[in-house]
Amino acid sequence: MKWIVAFVFSLLVATAAHAQSAASSPEQKVDELINLLKDPEVQSLLEARKTASSAPAEASKGAGVADWEAGVRARVDSVVAAIPRIPGEIGAAGMRTRQDAISHGYAPVFVIFAGLVVLGLFVERLYRKYSHHGEGVLGSLAPIAVFAGAMAIVFFAIEWPPLARITLLVYLSAFVLYRLGSVLIGLAWPQEPSMRLRVRVLLAIMILAVATAMLGIPLSIDPVVTTATSYCFSVIMLALAIETAWSAWPKPTMYKAGLTAFLVAVWILWCLDLQGLFWLGIYTLILPGILRAVGDAAEDFTSAQPGSLRSVLVVRGARAVVIAGAVAWLATVWKMNSDGFAHNDPVVAALFYGILKSVLVLLVADLVWQLTKNWIDRTLVVSSDATGLPPADAARRARFRTLLPIFRNALAVIVAVLAVLIVLAQLGVQIGPLIAGAGIFGVAIGFGSQTLVKDVISGVFYMLDDAFRVGEYIQAKSYKGTVEGFSLRSVRLRHHRGPVFTVPFGELGAVENMSRDWVIDKFRISVGYDTDIEKARKIAKRIGAELAEDAELGPLFIQPLKMKGVEEFGDYGIVLSFAMTTVPGMQTYIRRKAYARIREAFQENGIEFAQPTVQVGGEDKGGVAAAASAVRAQQAKAAEAATE
Repeated sequence: MKWIVAFVFSLLVATAAHAQSAASSPEQKVDELINLLKDPEVQSLLEARKTASSAPAEASKGAGVADWEAGVRARVDSVVAAIPRIPGEIGAAGMRTRQDAISHGYAPVFVIFAGLVVLGLFVERLYRKYSHHGEGVLGSLAPIAVFAGAMAIVFFAIEWPPLARITLLVYLSAFVLYRLGSVLIGLAWPQEPSMRLRVRVLLAIMILAVATAMLGIPLSIDPVVTTATSYCFSVIMLALAIETAWSAWPKPTMYKAGLTAFLVAVWILWCLDLQGLFWLGIYTLILPGILRAVGDAAEDFTSAQPGSLRSVLVVRGARAVVIAGAVAWLATVWKMNSDGFAHNDPVVAALFYGILKSVLVLLVADLVWQLTKNWIDRTLVVSSDATGLPPADAARRARFRTLLPIFRNALAVIVAVLAVLIVLAQLGVQIGPLIAGAGIFGVAIGFGSQTLVKDVISGVFYMLDDAFRVGEYIQAKSYKGTVEGFSLRSVRLRHHRGPVFTVPFGELGAVENMSRDWVIDKFRISVGYDTDIEKARKIAKRIGAELAEDAELGPLFIQPLKMKGVEEFGDYGIVLSFAMTTVPGMQTYIRRKAYARIREAFQENGIEFAQPTVQVGGEDKGGVAAAASAVRAQQAKAAEAATE
């Protein structure tokens, strides 16, 4: 920009010099300006100034890392030099706070702090004694809330001295925060007392360090001494964390060594003031346990049945809030640490914010998918039981069992694709050309996989036509069986003998559905030519009424068993036709029962079934037939006696 300013300044100077000639016309002034710009000396001067102005900008690009390195080195040197001053500075701050409280007529701050804690514990004990606070997370958090509330009432009801007020507020808040964290630690490691103890000690040191650092400015402690104090606390925490990993973590040595290296790396990131990477490392360590504890607390909070829609919403929503809070804290740390060298690179800054936004997008996508999937799964479970329902409701539930799995798979693809596209957009990727390219690629794939497209489209139309549902028995070409499930391109059929057919929709063709609405079952029985047809009809009608009144078979009938009449005259007897209307899939079972009843009834009433006979010579046809009938009767009685 400097060479532009120089150019404008030269232009103004030249214009002022030539304005002294009153006789010059505007055209002459323009010509003189053009000639001036064509002058080689003027052009050389402008080019030199342009190069000089761009050189600092070029140098500043590499100055970020150097400035950061110099700042880190200076901070480390100042911290090392300030470590011997820590006891004196903290002692002086303590004396100032004590004198401030005593000068206003109050006890020392430590005594006031102990009194407020004792008061809170007393009220908490009364609450535990006279109330049923229950078990679980809420039962553990409610007494702590009572403890904090009692101290807060007394604290805000009294006008404390300035230094005492800020000191009490910070350390009382730190104590309450420690107790809350202790409850979460107990949930995260319920069966490991040694691990719980060590983690609680680490939490106590960390909260104490944060509280002490927060009081640095209000208590007039040198900022360098405050930083040095934080470094000392960090060394203690690092040592305890490594000791915990090697003493209480039940993992092989390789895992312990890896965790030790990771802890040291995180500590170094904090020392180098790389706050973003430091917090990512901290989240990697503590976020899984926090999410587990928050999930357990959310399950205790909601009274809904585990796995229900409300339970999924509360648990997943609580975990999403925790992750969103972590993302927000990362953004806050990034914004507060504005002097980091990464802030000078717009690409890094855009990528960082894009990653944070992508995490939120994935959280929303996961929540939507889990809620929808839970609703679909629960609907499928309910739809699988259609006992005692009217036919219309049973058909509707069967259709749900057919369409919902396909809808679930399609929804998973849609949510995943949308989430990926939004994430790419947040990361700075231009998704417009990507979508256009995907469309062209899809057309190319469509031409190359016409069979696949045919299968998918055929399946869509089969579903729209409600041609078959899960649980129905169908036959298509040489394939037949019970429909067990679907994918986007095929249907899975279970043959009644056990084999499973996976048939693409495009190969089904015309589908014969044998399980829809009702079935008319017809069968034939051959009896002798001397049979009384009217008597056989009455017997069949009586059998049909008995079957319809049966507690097991009655609900399976739509129309009872009837004899239609004489179908034809066979070679060995009269062929009688029978028919009945039943619910789909049960006709074979009912037919077997009907066969047994008809055989018994015909034998009791002297109606004989037709059998092939051969007459060998002789004119006494009646005598031969009678003899044959007698033999058959004796054989039947012998068979009945054997069964009895």
